Amino acid sequence: MSFQTNRRRFLKTTAVAGIGFWVAGGVRGQESKSPNERIAFASIGVGGKGSSDSADAGDSGDIIAVCDVDDGQLRAAEKRFPKAKRYSDFRKMLEEMGKSIDAVTVSTPDHVHAPASIMAMRMGKHCFCQKPLTHTLHEARMMGKIAKEMKVATMMGNQGTANSGVRKAAALLKAKALGTVKEVHVWTNRPIWPQGGPRPESDVSKLSPKDAEKFKKEKANVHWDLWIGPSPYREFALGYHPFAWRGWWDFGTGALGDMACHTMNMPFMGLDLVDPVSVQAKTSGHNRDSYPAWSVITYEFPANDWRPALKLMWYDGGQKPAKELIGGKDPVGSGCAIVGDKATIYSPNDYGAEFDIIGDVTLPEVKFEKSPGHFDEWVRAIKTGKPAMSNFPDYAAPLTETVLLGNLAVWAADKGDGPKVEWNAEDQTVKNIPGLEPIISMKYREGYKL
Repeated sequence: MSFQTNRRRFLKTTAVAGIGFWVAGGVRGQESKSPNERIAFASIGVGGKGSSDSADAGDSGDIIAVCDVDDGQLRAAEKRFPKAKRYSDFRKMLEEMGKSIDAVTVSTPDHVHAPASIMAMRMGKHCFCQKPLTHTLHEARMMGKIAKEMKVATMMGNQGTANSGVRKAAALLKAKALGTVKEVHVWTNRPIWPQGGPRPESDVSKLSPKDAEKFKKEKANVHWDLWIGPSPYREFALGYHPFAWRGWWDFGTGALGDMACHTMNMPFMGLDLVDPVSVQAKTSGHNRDSYPAWSVITYEFPANDWRPALKLMWYDGGQKPAKELIGGKDPVGSGCAIVGDKATIYSPNDYGAEFDIIGDVTLPEVKFEKSPGHFDEWVRAIKTGKPAMSNFPDYAAPLTETVLLGNLAVWAADKGDGPKVEWNAEDQTVKNIPGLEPIISMKYREGYKL
């Protein structure tokens, strides 16, 4: 059974992307690698998740260049990849090393995903980018468009997509094992970083001696202007780098962006959850600088050619669905529940990789393609042209669009209860509320472009 999402809409032209995108179409023949040929990788971002992404690349080929805005992370990468050339600016790295690089991994904060990935893809480089694929909705559409145009092998870093449990659960949904699905509930234990408050102090003279010492040390290691990248400039402060950037609108995508490409992935795969017609949020309130402490978001999806219309509820910051939805069990920290008229799938797992069936139904036998491994799918795509499941045009960009649409509703719910945002997926516009354009497509600082 194929799990490629039904994307008939993307066969049409769009005002935002210029052309539609559907099938990745394989990779450039002249850039495909024979099974025995070594792939030359460059890694953009080598700390945090970038540490494991670059390690995966190093196990699959040769790391010839590494880039990070943090000199401490670069020094650590030097020990792991002593032959790799080191850079602080991904633009300079790609310009100087472009002819030698076959593929890149991008493991930066969200706001740099698209500029780095698109520059690499426009140069014909295969691209692995961490989740969420992009910072904005427009960037997601562009990532899929350019990956298709350049015929490069791509993959987003939502590793659960390769898990057999996720694929089996999705196949059961396709087979209508639950009967008619009425609603989906997805929740997370995020945020686990400060969110919903004022900016951290950027004046070192106002900090305690201990924090002032830490401030000076961290600032000395970070090329701050490069860290800011395409986003509006603000002064360095403790609390942005290396982790808590996720809670700021200028850099991250909040709890939703951090985890929904994992936790929403299984129902997205199994129910073709593309192109919601509306989203609406209730939040703790926020200042439109930092994301709220919690939110509950309702997505409405239209009927497609094999299932009726349904709604999806997203919960974060300690909010959870009623336990009656999952047989009276208390929902664990992160998970999803897909409620049908005959049974419910309950997954107490970030990735949907493990699940229980609540209800007296006989499950059909289902077939699904097993993965050779998450990163290995991308390497195989580079060498053979067989697209990875979470490739940009067919899967990762549509999933990211669905996920990030919820943040439009969160932005509009800055006072708590927000209005229903009516969405036109064809051209990525809001039908009923003006002023949301900067959240759909951000304006880049000079020196950065798509």
